[in-house]
Amino acid sequence: MASEKVRILITNDDGYHSEGIIALENALSEIGDCYVVAPASEMSGASHSLTLARPLRIRQIDARHWTVDGTPTDCVTLALNQILSAEERPHICVSGINHGANLGDDATYSGTVAGAMEATILGVSGLAFSLVANRNHDFTESAKIAKEITEMALQEGLPPKTLLNVNVPKGIPIGIKVTKQGFKDARPVISEHIDPRGKPYYWIGEVRTGFHAEGGTDFEAIDEGFVSVTPMRSDLTNHLAIEMMQNWER
Repeated sequence: MASEKVRILITNDDGYHSEGIIALENALSEIGDCYVVAPASEMSGASHSLTLARPLRIRQIDARHWTVDGTPTDCVTLALNQILSAEERPHICVSGINHGANLGDDATYSGTVAGAMEATILGVSGLAFSLVANRNHDFTESAKIAKEITEMALQEGLPPKTLLNVNVPKGIPIGIKVTKQGFKDARPVISEHIDPRGKPYYWIGEVRTGFHAEGGTDFEAIDEGFVSVTPMRSDLTNHLAIEMMQNWER
């Protein structure tokens, strides 16, 4: 990296105008050339969805900024295969900073994580950053962490097809821990309402009661005031189950 200017692709799921992506670009601009390709509107909870049932529109803001009327996965796919030239191909893709946690099971719903995951599938290392505090709009500390971890990933490299899901706690973190994905204790809450035409509509939410304290999880690191860094990949294979199910084969 020392002999070549670092190129960074930035995306998110909160939309092009979110405070988190602005703070992220400002921080990462200190270490390289940033190219922002982000959803035109909020796509929270989009997970790893790819838009196939309608056309997508790209809007170029300036030489290094574009919006896409689709998901984070759409944004990264178009950035790497349509928008950016071969000379602009990024060394790393950074997604975020998400306003809200992406811990444990919730990472599977996250468009922030999906943006980084799509990059790894397409051969570019991916990082996803989230700020845990739901009502705190101050991204100062999380932007500093994003810059620090991005620099480490560029200098030391990551295993192939690996993304880092990074969650930053409230306030000033006391350190960084490499963690495993945890599991939450929660139940869904479905709220039913009636619209002005007399037809029912629904809001899906949840009540969270805690998490499984297994040792070394992202939940526990955040609960203790640490930044959690969870290495992840698109391979969802349960290798233990393969061993246990050998007698199923015929």
